[in-house]
Amino acid sequence: ANGNGEILTAEDLDDGSTADCGLASLSIDKTDFDCDDLGTTNVTLTVTDEEGATSTCIATVTMSDIYAPTANCQDITITLDDTGHASIANDALDSGSSDNCGILNFSLSQNSFDCDDVGTVEVTQTVLDESENASTCTATVTVQDTDAPTAVCQGTILSLDATGNTSLEADDVDSGSSDNCDITSLTLNKTNFNCDNIGANIVTLTVTDPSGNQSTCMASIEIMDDTEPTAL
Repeated sequence: ANGNGEILTAEDLDDGSTADCGLASLSIDKTDFDCDDLGTTNVTLTVTDEEGATSTCIATVTMSDIYAPTANCQDITITLDDTGHASIANDALDSGSSDNCGILNFSLSQNSFDCDDVGTVEVTQTVLDESENASTCTATVTVQDTDAPTAVCQGTILSLDATGNTSLEADDVDSGSSDNCDITSLTLNKTNFNCDNIGANIVTLTVTDPSGNQSTCMASIEIMDDTEPTAL
């Protein structure tokens, strides 16, 4: 678990070496292994007899790492840009993940976010080590939209009806208001007019997006009375 291999002995590699007058010793040129030795390493076994004569052979030692990383995640908050999109790096959720031999890479179940993700999204982080051992953790990504709509107004002319009244719709004043995500409502501070309003009137259009961000613009509404009197 600390990234160190078992201590190798000459006896581990010996497969029945012999000498006609008896063996005096067995030795190897490498006994300690760590993460740098992952894979295969050639180790030389030296056999010495009682007369001091030596012979060697080479064995392949294969080192493997079976320990998965420890994955640690953290919750984060991100903000959509003025196009309604946001992205995060593969290690954006990492909070000190570790491995006995080192981490190869991080990956996420979701990297890109848009207006449909506003709110909270559960994202899984996968941590992979050099031996392809993997572990996961899950974090909450809070996606927020702080970009206010762009309110665009236009003026218009309205004529009073025969009763001396007229009304105005928000769409009559809107002239292409927009938002990085969407517009949920257009409202006016004044929609009904009568004879008291003949002439120019300033109205305010309020544009609201799904996250409650708002912006306003003003337009001049000209109220006219072009209905002839009725003489009796």
